[in-house]
Amino acid sequence: MRTDREVRQAIVEFMRGTGYRPATARDLMRLLRIDRGRRHEFKRVLRDLLNDDLVVKVGRDRYAAPSPAGRKPAGRETRDRHAGGVEPGARRSARHVDPRPVRGQKLVAGRLQRHPRGFGFVVPDAGGPDVFVPPRALGDLLDGDRVAVRVVRDDGRGRSEGEIVRLLQRTQKRVMGVFHSAGRRGGGTVRAYDRLFETDIEISEGDAGRAEDGMVVGVEILRPPMNHRPAAGRIVEVLGFPDEPGIDLKTIIRKYDLREDYPPDVLAEAAQVPDRVTEEEVLRRENFRALPIVTIDGETAMDFDDAVLVRKNADGTYELQVHIADVAHYVRPGSALDREAYERGTSVYFPGTALPMLPHRLSNGICSLNPGVDRLVQSCLMTIDDRGRVVDYRFADGVIRSAERMTYTDVAKVLVDRDPKIAERYRALVPTFREMEELCLILNEKRRRRGSIDFDLPEPELLLAVTGEMTGIVELQRNIAHRIIEEFMLAANETVATHLFRARLPSIYRIHERPDPKKLEEFDAVAQAFGYRLPRPFTSIEPRAFQEIVEMAKGRPEERFLSRLMLRSMKQARYSHLRDLHFGLAATCYTHFTSPIRRYPDLIVHRILRRARSEKALTAAERQELEAFLPEAALHCSRTERTADQAEWELVEWKKTAFMAEKVGEEFEGFILSVHPFGFFVELREYFIDGLVKIESLPGDRYRFHEKKQILKGERHGRVFKLGDRVRVRVDRVDQFQLRVEFSLVEEAVAATGGAAVRGAASGRRRTGGR
Repeated sequence: MRTDREVRQAIVEFMRGTGYRPATARDLMRLLRIDRGRRHEFKRVLRDLLNDDLVVKVGRDRYAAPSPAGRKPAGRETRDRHAGGVEPGARRSARHVDPRPVRGQKLVAGRLQRHPRGFGFVVPDAGGPDVFVPPRALGDLLDGDRVAVRVVRDDGRGRSEGEIVRLLQRTQKRVMGVFHSAGRRGGGTVRAYDRLFETDIEISEGDAGRAEDGMVVGVEILRPPMNHRPAAGRIVEVLGFPDEPGIDLKTIIRKYDLREDYPPDVLAEAAQVPDRVTEEEVLRRENFRALPIVTIDGETAMDFDDAVLVRKNADGTYELQVHIADVAHYVRPGSALDREAYERGTSVYFPGTALPMLPHRLSNGICSLNPGVDRLVQSCLMTIDDRGRVVDYRFADGVIRSAERMTYTDVAKVLVDRDPKIAERYRALVPTFREMEELCLILNEKRRRRGSIDFDLPEPELLLAVTGEMTGIVELQRNIAHRIIEEFMLAANETVATHLFRARLPSIYRIHERPDPKKLEEFDAVAQAFGYRLPRPFTSIEPRAFQEIVEMAKGRPEERFLSRLMLRSMKQARYSHLRDLHFGLAATCYTHFTSPIRRYPDLIVHRILRRARSEKALTAAERQELEAFLPEAALHCSRTERTADQAEWELVEWKKTAFMAEKVGEEFEGFILSVHPFGFFVELREYFIDGLVKIESLPGDRYRFHEKKQILKGERHGRVFKLGDRVRVRVDRVDQFQLRVEFSLVEEAVAATGGAAVRGAASGRRRTGGR
């Protein structure tokens, strides 16, 4: 068997050979006679070669040796006169042509993320902190380009700055927007649904395709906006007119390059999956079918990953059973279903619809723990004492038959509202629900003692018409049932993670690193305006410090503002092949086990856990393959999760702004959510929508921002605007392209007394258990 070094050398020599044309990883393995069982090692070697600038990516999935200066790799398509990485006629900077790092400086390959204010970040392919790139170093590179960046400064705390040394791969990303025809002259402009493009994109004659004036289109960017010149592009897709039903969803799917349809081989494989559990399989498993196990989910949930049962033991301990859909039984490694699930990484949940990770035959059918039917599960069975400690546990391959499909609302009606009709309907389950509540409170108290951070902010739920248009927003209140499921899923995830770590098996973990001290300094400066202070030093901050501020701010005007600011000061949770701290949960060992229908990392963990329970130890080859695969999988799944989150957020904001565009000129009551040097944001009490009141629009005085007090104060009359003040506003402007709403103050509602704004007149996705 060839070593990694030998494989690396073979790849480079093969690509440099005469007649080589860019090939996929699969083709390279075949041509180099690499065993298919080493595919994860092979991909890791390829990634290392990319990072070392010895191989470049051509198109979406092909590889080649770097071309000599001024020439493209053989077989590469000539995309356009603007696509060569530097604008025609512009001076090519030395940093775009010299791929060799200065001694002691690090070269990093990754994806470029441009910011509307001109700077950017390179997100490394191999993971780790993003590299800041100042505006002067970006040139005409596009958002999404794959580049090599030389790190020129590193403060040792995860904050580094770099300069681009080479374009490795031009982005395939499309920019979506609305086309405005120039008439007889041909061509026109596109107003982009993208904050990176504050000016319209120029479309030359002949680059407009079949687009008609006012249509939503997809644009390939040929030249980014730079040096006070607008971007240039070519229309490559026409979706339809903005008022057509579902056009917003189609646009978001295209913008984020989400996978909407399944390939034929995936559907064919899904069709072969049985739609019922066989008696032969039942006999091979532990039988839980006679137990009163239930699922608890939202009213609109379509797939059910988890089912639970709690029983109190005679010694005062609790038995907690968490049964999770056994997706790994049906989706085998290397199958078409598995490859598609890996590429998607996660299900994407939009208002009223979803793009599931697995085809509906599995996600809503045989894998879903539907009531009254047999379903296969992997079970985590825990014994928990009155302090919330897991004193014993075991795992099992099981079969269940869910007794009820409960909703959060109905469980809360039993436990909190004491609704007699609902209690009678579920009379046999009421004692179980009471014990669930007891255990939930014990587990929550245990997490509170160790400093776990709980943000309990109201979430909006969009009300949609049949056509998909938003008709209103209601507050989605978290009740005791949400907390029950969250606590039980957290307990199971932590138990599985600890078991795999102690077993010394390669696995995938969910980690949340400590916040950046600089971000904490910024948060602390604002928090002090409200009388809160983070303990020093910031480099060793504990999550308990944040939880204490959350508890002190509860119910106060600044609660929501500070909670949002606190979230922005923290790093994003991500997947890793290495165990590390989960800061938000104050947990030292954590993973995702409880949602394999909608998250690929959970499917990985199920497979590893099953192997851990078998009597057969991992072979050296199996361990090596896992160790090669897991870093790549963790990075990929973190990225697909981030993309899904961005797409979900943007469609919700899109629907909100479209809703408010119909209400320009109307007045609403709201409260000040945050105060800034340029004005303040107001959230409407009726709709959970916020908009900006610009400082220059405030009547009757000249206002200044007082940072230490986080207020706006009039210089002559002393009127003050602060967090929590109730105000009445008028909807002045809605920008559906930049997703912005602007308000103006209705003067009658803010007549000042004693220098402060006063109360105005009366006005006219996802489950959190995963973390």
